[in-house]
Amino acid sequence: MKTTKILTFLSILLFLSLELDPVHAQERPPIIDMHMHVGAPLDLPAGAPAPCLPHPCEGKGKATASPEENLSKTLEAMDRYNIVLGFLSHFDRTELLEWSEAAPERFIIAPFVDDPSDISHDELRQDLEVQRYAGVGEIGAQLEGIAPNDPELEPYYALAEEYDVPVLIHTEGIGPPLPTFRSAAGRPLLLEDVLVKHPDLRLFVENTGYPYLDEMVAMMYQYPQLYGDLSTITWIIPRSAFYDYLKRLMEAGLGKRLMFGSDQMRWPEMIGEGIKAIQNADFLTEEEKRDILYNNAVRFLRLKEKG
Repeated sequence: MKTTKILTFLSILLFLSLELDPVHAQERPPIIDMHMHVGAPLDLPAGAPAPCLPHPCEGKGKATASPEENLSKTLEAMDRYNIVLGFLSHFDRTELLEWSEAAPERFIIAPFVDDPSDISHDELRQDLEVQRYAGVGEIGAQLEGIAPNDPELEPYYALAEEYDVPVLIHTEGIGPPLPTFRSAAGRPLLLEDVLVKHPDLRLFVENTGYPYLDEMVAMMYQYPQLYGDLSTITWIIPRSAFYDYLKRLMEAGLGKRLMFGSDQMRWPEMIGEGIKAIQNADFLTEEEKRDILYNNAVRFLRLKEKG
């Protein structure tokens, strides 16, 4: 498949990034960020704090003032923490491509799918065909109250399976404060129809379905192609709540299918906060931390593992 070629190419670039800066790589082991954005789904003023839950609470960080500042600070954070690759999505195709062109070899780019009617299936096919995109999603249709098994999303799953590219989906109980968002549309069991119909689809779920633990465990047990990310919940909810959820996922034996994602939108500081949340989890072994921060993503993306 053509997608296999592009991921092989990415694996070579990943190898070179480590070889060209061995000292930096030795100081900080490589990290793959499986959940990044060019912007936020809400129009917020520059300097606004990052969201937090539950209310009342005080968010950290300051929203960047422009896409240019956001890119610059995001790349600074990626360099600081040795993030060698990021899965980057956005609803504006032009801005997404601008980030990719400004930082070649740093991102796997994929279109954000909010309202399923906004993206032409023919255009998406063309972008996948010429390897402009190497993923689909974040599929954020839940923000519009649309469940993951809605027929409107079927063409996106079919294209991702055909071109063998990974799909990130927002299927969980929490989301931005939009009037159309529905927590009930984020139950992980709603993914079953999708995975049965598309057995070769490589799907990963934002925040591993938080807080629907039992449903997510059942789905991951039954469907080995299903992975979860640990993204927004590393910094948007109380650390104790995140650790409780992560412990239970680890106790369920799912540590080899969890991947780090910062869910960086307009708060580059949250990249470091998310990484620290994993690194400071004293109930994780060093091997388990490396799996979450790097090794599991290497396997999921089918990159050549460097350690």
